[in-house]
Amino acid sequence: MSWKGIFEGIQSFTEDILFIPFDALRALSYDSWFLANIMSWLLMIIGFVAFVYWMIQLKKFNDNNEEDRSSTSHSFLS
Repeated sequence: MSWKGIFEGIQSFTEDILFIPFDALRALSYDSWFLANIMSWLLMIIGFVAFVYWMIQLKKFNDNNEEDRSSTSHSFLS
């Protein structure tokens, strides 16, 4: 087996197996703009939820004063 065969196998797997849901969405989304962009909407929602969660965690640590804010931890900045 050569490297070319390995890469062609990866290509075949991704195009024939992993893209089946995207092909189904493409067939359904000719009439609706929202259906055509459902993956973008899902990724935007996941990113927004992750951002809000991260900000809540940062506020929690900031309120508990768990961060080392002494100037010795970053002496190269002062």
